[in-house]
Amino acid sequence: MRARELGIPFEGTPGPLNAITDVPGVEVGMVTLVSGEGSLVTDQGPVRTGVTAILPVGANRARDAIPAGIYSLNGNGEMTGSHWIAETGGLTGPVMITNTHAVGTVHRGVIEWTKKHHPESAIEWLLPVVAETWDGYLNDINGPHVTTDHAIAAIEAATSGPVAEGSYGGGTGMNCYSFKGGNGTSSRIVHFGGTDYTVAAFLQCNFGDRDELRIAGVPMGDLDVPNPMGEPGWVSEDRSRAVPGGAGSVIAVIATDAPMLADQCRALARRVPLGLARTGTAGGHFSGDVFLAFSTAGAGELSSGFPTTRRSEATLRNLSFVPWNFMDAFYNAVVQSVEEAVVNALINNESMVGRDGHMSHALPHDLVMQRITSRT
Repeated sequence: MRARELGIPFEGTPGPLNAITDVPGVEVGMVTLVSGEGSLVTDQGPVRTGVTAILPVGANRARDAIPAGIYSLNGNGEMTGSHWIAETGGLTGPVMITNTHAVGTVHRGVIEWTKKHHPESAIEWLLPVVAETWDGYLNDINGPHVTTDHAIAAIEAATSGPVAEGSYGGGTGMNCYSFKGGNGTSSRIVHFGGTDYTVAAFLQCNFGDRDELRIAGVPMGDLDVPNPMGEPGWVSEDRSRAVPGGAGSVIAVIATDAPMLADQCRALARRVPLGLARTGTAGGHFSGDVFLAFSTAGAGELSSGFPTTRRSEATLRNLSFVPWNFMDAFYNAVVQSVEEAVVNALINNESMVGRDGHMSHALPHDLVMQRITSRT
């Protein structure tokens, strides 16, 4: 069940799937790794992790550069390839999201996939984009469980259909506001110049302190979890064993089919924190909050050939864009879709037990709706 289906109110008009795949051409694939239980044995488990692949213009056009921009609210995190995106305003290839200690492996997986499917790109240099959040509360994060083959499989599994939310792919072992977190996505329709465009967000949510949480503007920070596992004698959640809050990170990917310049994509990325703030967070010091935004409208227009292309063979390129003074509707769409994506990650989820018996409780739907309805 997603947040809207539960009855939580949100502003704006979503696309058909209310997901990042509402942007034409965007595909998402995931590999989920869940095995083992009990005490942590490094390199053996328990395993609660995975990898997510977002293909902005699909697998066949993965070598086409598109306008993109990055913004970091707090830099205690990683997104490889970000310096080149900042330098050129362009993004090429898949966007991967995994756990903190699997970045290198997934990076290599993208290279292996590109060698096979786009060898003309691989003969030069590759700067894959791989982002991360930390899942060590539930997962044997130091174990080599995410492999290059998993990264390849996530890319090859990418489709344009509904997107798995909650505890799947890179979001498998993540927590949000000390509840079970992970993946969330949402989209908004923006009408401009006689055309309906889509702005959409995909988040890997692993951030926030329980006391900060707000949903639809209603404080939820003092919620207890009533007997989520059917345990006899349960009274209320033992806060001393609750998921540590305030750290962990959030990665946001914003996609649109509206024509944008690279600076406008950066402007979209800078609006992500405003959507996060609607859910309560003030941005923790130990949380890596890194955001990427891209426009698919200019696919291929930034590509000017490989370094071996002769200058005499190069041609001028043209790129359309939304006038700056009409960007507000797109900014609003980012804020609205980010807020709903966070709540979807919390709502469309289940409790999970990880290493050493660590429990991450799902957000209690009934208590949330009791509070929201009592305020309306």
